[in-house]
Amino acid sequence: MGHTDTSPPSSAKEEALIAAGEDAIHLTRELIRRDSTNRGGGEGDERAAAEFVAEALGAAGLSPLILESADRRANVVVRIPGTDPDAEALLVHGHLDVVPADAHAWSVPPFAGEIADCPDTGVPSLWGRGAVDMKNTVGMVTAVVRHWSRLGLRPRRDIVLAFVADEEDSAVYGADYLVREHADLFEGCTVAIGEGGGHTVHALGGDGKPVRLYPIGSGERGSAWLTLRSHGSAGHGSRPPRDNAVGALAAAVARVHGYRWPLHLTPVTRAAIDAITEALGVERVQGDLDTDESVDALVARMGTAASLVGPTVRNSATPTMFSAGYKVNVVPGEASAGVDGRVLPGGEEAFTTTMNELTGPQVSWEYAHGSPPVAAPVDSAAFDALRGALLAQDPQARVVPVCLAGGTDAKVFSRLGIDCYGFSPMRLPEGLDYPGLPHGVDERVPLEGLRFGVRVLDGFLRS
Repeated sequence: MGHTDTSPPSSAKEEALIAAGEDAIHLTRELIRRDSTNRGGGEGDERAAAEFVAEALGAAGLSPLILESADRRANVVVRIPGTDPDAEALLVHGHLDVVPADAHAWSVPPFAGEIADCPDTGVPSLWGRGAVDMKNTVGMVTAVVRHWSRLGLRPRRDIVLAFVADEEDSAVYGADYLVREHADLFEGCTVAIGEGGGHTVHALGGDGKPVRLYPIGSGERGSAWLTLRSHGSAGHGSRPPRDNAVGALAAAVARVHGYRWPLHLTPVTRAAIDAITEALGVERVQGDLDTDESVDALVARMGTAASLVGPTVRNSATPTMFSAGYKVNVVPGEASAGVDGRVLPGGEEAFTTTMNELTGPQVSWEYAHGSPPVAAPVDSAAFDALRGALLAQDPQARVVPVCLAGGTDAKVFSRLGIDCYGFSPMRLPEGLDYPGLPHGVDERVPLEGLRFGVRVLDGFLRS
């Protein structure tokens, strides 16, 4: 890296930022071409992607570490020294692994990194597994760092980059491994950015005019992946025992499925509702946050922005798996099911109590995997800087905090006392079903979205 933060002339800086945007497209495309599918249960391979991004960072004068938690389960970590040794450090994290892709269901080969127009918007887009989740962000961040190297720029504070394995499963081979075994690499980090926000959400204001919302992830529901089990008497299907394990478990799963979890508004979600309704000019009345019915009605009035808060006003538990028996005329002695639970900050005790009630005395449950809910302050200097970086590139942006319905590696890095925000900035065109792209068929990212993200990240990371 260079040794001065003196800014180049504006024309040269603009040309350099344009080049950095093209570099982000190139880097993301090459990362997509390195298949890093994570099939879960320890079956994954991020090594080729890790080697590529480490080489790209090495070309910027850095010396990244490749840390394997197991064979081929690779993580990349590097610290970029800032100009102010007394400033608090910032962590930028992203994951290298992707979920599986069935090539037969895709319009293009999922690991080819093809560029073609998006059928929904007509804009040129980069297609492939990981284009949105989240090799795009790894590519943008790496492009920004290479941009600094070319111009001799340095950030004010130390920045730690962590591109990790295994986010798409349990994080055991990725962020969890790094926090357990290499916590010293994150010394001084007080704030982090990762996936889960910073992109455009198109909505209509109360006056019918379009509004561009940019959510910033400021909290996450905790993960509670559960295994439910029931035991009973095995026997012949023609003479069924009273204690049928399948029947008991099916009844418990039906109760879980049909349960309506009560309202639980966290500070982040309250702030989200306030910010979104203000941005859209949604009418508010006294007591509209007091009952389930009033909150649901208020969220519905948010239109397309409702998805930003609707899933996070209460805990949830979704049955996802059921396994029992081996032959139709044999009553099995055991049955099991899987439930994907999500728990809001402060809702942990209520979740446990409710699951005990719903499963009943004949069915036991335990955590197959659990991670805590997290939250970061929305009135912080970091949040203000994130907002400022977006406004610098889109003056009409309305930046709002949100609690994420799902989870990211923020849950792991928060164990180090780091305030974690979801921030993968992209300006997106209207008509793009962005929430449907991660883990979906024909995942793709607009090229202009990557170029925009580079500019925003450059502004924020050097702020």
